[in-house]
Amino acid sequence: MVLDGLRFVQYAGVKALSGIQFFVPAQQIVAGDDDVRLRPPIDQCGAVGGIAVSRSLLVWMNTPEEVLGDAVTYMKLYFGGVLFSVIYNMAAGILNAAGNSRRSVIYLACASITNIILDLVLIAGLKMGVAGAAIATDISQLVSCVLSLRFLMKVDADYKVELSAIRPDQRMTSRIIRIGLPTGIQNMVISFSNVLVQSSVNSYGAAAMAGFAAYMKIDGFNILPVTSFSMAATTFVGQNYGAGNLKRVKNGMWVTLGMGVLYTLCTGALLLTFQNPIMHLFTSDETVVAFGCSAMHYFCPFYFLLAILHGMAGAVRGTGRSVPPMVVLLISLCLFRVVWIQFVLPFFAGIEGVFVLYPVSWALGAVLMALYAWKGSWMTYEHS
Repeated sequence: MVLDGLRFVQYAGVKALSGIQFFVPAQQIVAGDDDVRLRPPIDQCGAVGGIAVSRSLLVWMNTPEEVLGDAVTYMKLYFGGVLFSVIYNMAAGILNAAGNSRRSVIYLACASITNIILDLVLIAGLKMGVAGAAIATDISQLVSCVLSLRFLMKVDADYKVELSAIRPDQRMTSRIIRIGLPTGIQNMVISFSNVLVQSSVNSYGAAAMAGFAAYMKIDGFNILPVTSFSMAATTFVGQNYGAGNLKRVKNGMWVTLGMGVLYTLCTGALLLTFQNPIMHLFTSDETVVAFGCSAMHYFCPFYFLLAILHGMAGAVRGTGRSVPPMVVLLISLCLFRVVWIQFVLPFFAGIEGVFVLYPVSWALGAVLMALYAWKGSWMTYEHS
């Protein structure tokens, strides 16, 4: 993701990257989150809806006119291939649950390499700009989709996929909805709060928007591993909870927290140490760099709070309790942020009021999640 953003800025400019940055929260509102998909037909409806409402949604977000065209173009083309991403994530979920996470990573790496090559061809070579970036993303997602689905159809294991045998299963569908729907709703509502945050950033001018967009690409160094640790905790806890081994459930949660906190502290320190050269990889505009570095000062020292929040939430979800983590995340990452933007942000003179909102909301979520993990009855079998 960082390399993709870096190449895009180099060949298409910071303004175009800002246009894509406006697309991200809008895409999540329409499509939800890939990890909690219920059925491909739902995603087809979401794709059609995303294409239909793309301009209206982006205008509602107060997207600046100078980047609106790029954002609409990217959004429409992206949704044209969203089903490929959905199928890959479903296949990766099967592989991860079966303990074969290495293969899903290999297929993801193949998609990333494809994306890099196509970016160079379509953006740098054919000068297609935002459209080229979206097409490269769609094709790379198709590659991971085909590779993962092909393996599942050929593997000699109990999780082999036979297309002719796929049919509705009422019991399994109800379980998927019970566990997945709360998380899907949670991610969509949180994305709504991100729209408000993005609109607040925009009010500080184009340079602030570009600096924030560039830093959000770097942000993936921490966010993606944290969410990956969380998903791994869900899988590990689910397996051991089902086997009745509650000791390993508790140990798995602590190990997840330890890895997440250690990783985020190390990467946060590295990003702060090399903040200026990192931001200059994206742009030579010193004003844009200053906004990006300012975001780093507020984000990087506190990613460990996000690791605690998501690590415990992932462990709790593994026992089948998806509602308590949803409530905690909605309160801390959505409701609290909306209240902050409406009532607290006006007291700040600069964009720092937006940046400080992130670690404060992470801290609130970590405290609430820790209280539930300590006092809640999530490691019992009463609800089964």
